[in-house]
Amino acid sequence: MLFVGINPGVQSALTGHHFAGPSNRFWKLLSESRLVPEPITYVDDDRLTEWGYGITNIVARPTPGINDLRPVEYAEGARVLLEKVERYQPAVVALVGVTVFRALLEALGEDRPRTRPVELGFQKEMAGAKIFVLPNPSGRNANFSYAEMLAAFQLLKRSTLPNRQRKK
Repeated sequence: MLFVGINPGVQSALTGHHFAGPSNRFWKLLSESRLVPEPITYVDDDRLTEWGYGITNIVARPTPGINDLRPVEYAEGARVLLEKVERYQPAVVALVGVTVFRALLEALGEDRPRTRPVELGFQKEMAGAKIFVLPNPSGRNANFSYAEMLAAFQLLKRSTLPNRQRKK
């Protein structure tokens, strides 16, 4: 599985680790949903490969907020992301935020993706990978409660477990 964020925030740029902002709940959600078997934080982001996960951003440039990003950066980032997906062939691409999904749709030429309603969960496949939209866990995201975020991360876990590991 490949997790895809929007872009590094200031704290992530300073520390060199993904989702490092003090109000970002990504790592807590990974732990509480049991997508990882033990509590980890941003300093452990290099350990994600132990559990078969990768992590990247759609835009590499750090900014204080997503309002500082330009549409051309999303378009170029989406192109690069699709190349990564084709190269590494993850079974699932977990987009961390509706904004990431809309940027991909726009890069693929979908009409009016910025106004299209998006539900969390699985979407159409892209480049041979299942696409799963998660809520953005940033403390700035007021669109989803923590309970809704956790439910989405838990659904991702349940939906991607190999059959032999699922509870009967």
